Amino acid sequence: MKIGIDLGTTNSAVAYINEHGTAEIVSNGEGERTTPSVILMDGDKAIVGDIAKEASVTQVDDTIQFVKRQMGNDSFQIPLPGSDKMIDAVEASAIILKKLVQDAEQELSEKVTEVVITVPAYFDDGKRNATIEAAEMIGLNVLKIINEPTSAALAYYDMEEDPSDQNVAIYDLGGGTFDASIVNIHNNEITVLSTDGDSNLGGFDFDNEICEHVINEFEDSTGIDLYDDDDAMQELRENAEKCKKALSRLSKYKVPVTSSGESMRVEITKDLFNDLIKGIVDRTKLVMEDAIKEANLTWEDIDKVLLVGGSTRVPLISETIKDFTGIEPSKELNPDEVVALGAAVQASLIDGDTSLSSSANIIVKDVNSHSLGIITQDKSGIDGNSIILHRNTEIPCSFSQEFYTNHDNQERIQLQITEGEDLDPDYVTIIGKSILNLPPGLPESSPLDITISYDKNGIVHVVARDVTNNTELRDMIIERKSNMTQIEMEEKKEELLAIEVE
Repeated sequence: MKIGIDLGTTNSAVAYINEHGTAEIVSNGEGERTTPSVILMDGDKAIVGDIAKEASVTQVDDTIQFVKRQMGNDSFQIPLPGSDKMIDAVEASAIILKKLVQDAEQELSEKVTEVVITVPAYFDDGKRNATIEAAEMIGLNVLKIINEPTSAALAYYDMEEDPSDQNVAIYDLGGGTFDASIVNIHNNEITVLSTDGDSNLGGFDFDNEICEHVINEFEDSTGIDLYDDDDAMQELRENAEKCKKALSRLSKYKVPVTSSGESMRVEITKDLFNDLIKGIVDRTKLVMEDAIKEANLTWEDIDKVLLVGGSTRVPLISETIKDFTGIEPSKELNPDEVVALGAAVQASLIDGDTSLSSSANIIVKDVNSHSLGIITQDKSGIDGNSIILHRNTEIPCSFSQEFYTNHDNQERIQLQITEGEDLDPDYVTIIGKSILNLPPGLPESSPLDITISYDKNGIVHVVARDVTNNTELRDMIIERKSNMTQIEMEEKKEELLAIEVE
């Protein structure tokens, strides 16, 4: 049994291909179609989902949430409630995945061993690796990591009677991340032309704007700083989310807030809410403009704009898209479910299991979201970022470039792999470092061939070769800070398998 998983910041979903060859959402153990990505620790037991989300208001110290934004961040550690241990974003994600898989197995009456997991298109190498590690930590085989907008396009293709020959813009705003992708659909091929995004922009930020406004109003009225009251802040965050959702239907909403014996209800009108979030929405416009420019198209070339992610239900999103693209965004797909459905279709296309899918012959061509390069040094000793593989290149892909030793008999090089678009090393991310020993006796300016590759999951691989002697220095192991050793993986796997999840 293979399933598709949308592992979200605020909510997650699971889908599979049913006996009729159609992608279908798998209900969780509570009968719901999505599961809040929240963990409540109750002794040695981890409770994931609605109960945990409800408990987050009254049991702040016992709940873990919003971990997706911290994937790949090795410095992010959360105290494991009820113990002296710490847990990172990978382990927390593994617990959520365990709940999703358990519920799927119960619903489908089959053991699940293989999964396709979606990630934001703008997730970098470290975050993608961390997602794979989370799945492997609970014994899953990750067939593929697929970008969320690409997954949505696949679901759209699978559902439409005649989706061929279209240029589609995908606006994907989830709880914590934003992606924009331009996709061409022609006959049986889905080709991603460009992708851009912000992995720290989402509906969570809308909630923050409401919270900030209420905090200021409350302090002006009572003199009390809500930031000093953890319980009040957590309750406010829950009510801010309710306010955001309510303003999709209502013209105003009163947010209740209580702290230190003082209570009030702060009114938020739809117009005020739109003013509060306008700056955030404008940031998504800039990303969309960059994506259409990278695709070498204009908005007149776009046939449809697809809305993906629960945060697109905010009316200002549709209004903004129509204003600056001239296109009324399409709402035919459920934005909370479409990504998981596409992941299930992708799973059915792997390893020849095409008989299950109505899109059996579909070809998906995706692109990388970040340029890759290395840190180099010129004759004057100034460091620079030399890009080898540019962003929005179809993956899998591999590019090589020659560089040269700085002096006679140079014994080693420090290879620093970068991710980013700037030529200044201060404005890119170093995703891996490795010391490579050189053969003795090389003269100054001896050529070294560096090959950087993206695999199908958007994971980076690097090979260095001594051109003079035509020998491979070795396939470089990228020592990512966020990655675990095999021993650490086995230890954490043992700990996680011992945690009862429900």
